[in-house]
Amino acid sequence: MTIRITTLAERPDLADSLWQMPHSWPEFMLNDPIAGLYFNRSLTTDFAEYLVVAVDEEGALVARAFSIPFERPEGELPDDGWDAVVRWGADTRRRGARSTAISALDITIRTDLLGGGMSGRMLAAMRDNAARLGFSELLAPVRPNQKHLEPRVPMAEYAFRTRDDGLPYDAWLRVHVRAGGKIIKVAPRSMVVPGTLAEWRQWTGLPFDVSGQVEVPGALVAVHCDVDQDHAVYVEPNVWVSHPL
Repeated sequence: MTIRITTLAERPDLADSLWQMPHSWPEFMLNDPIAGLYFNRSLTTDFAEYLVVAVDEEGALVARAFSIPFERPEGELPDDGWDAVVRWGADTRRRGARSTAISALDITIRTDLLGGGMSGRMLAAMRDNAARLGFSELLAPVRPNQKHLEPRVPMAEYAFRTRDDGLPYDAWLRVHVRAGGKIIKVAPRSMVVPGTLAEWRQWTGLPFDVSGQVEVPGALVAVHCDVDQDHAVYVEPNVWVSHPL
């Protein structure tokens, strides 16, 4: 299959396709309240240069990769990784400040092409695009794609687990390291998804009728459920990776 990779700024006609492409994200992942600061009506205009898109020979969208520029505060990378850079990016844009850093946010592959190496190609394209835009480093609060199989294992243990060849145990972290990325630290509360028990039942199809830790398919850690208070909260840890460009 012939794939052409470019940006949404060059292909604004693909704006609607960004949301119509079949994907594998669990429903609860689409309900982080912070996401609305970025995934809104201004996304395809204010951030079009930072949206990498891939199309096949027929012009159909097969993958997307979102990143966000922001004015980086002094200090270590934040514990609230994904949520933090979305807030910082939205605030930087609102103030008209100069962006001093850029972070990856999302790489989504059309479901029929999963496992075919497209994720690595999109990561490379995102790196190239960040360099073209003048950045010397691409940050990424990475969501390890096999962690959901071990939700009870602490991310601090899982993120630094390696194979015999020294590469990360997790396949997606391995792609990042092979591309030149370096694992920096865990972001223990990278994304927080709160909801009522009714909302969680709708998102997952699970009963959520007993207080405690609920293992949800696709979740990297268990969801905290409180029946008496009628809410459940998912606090997802990610892994900060730095890509020098």
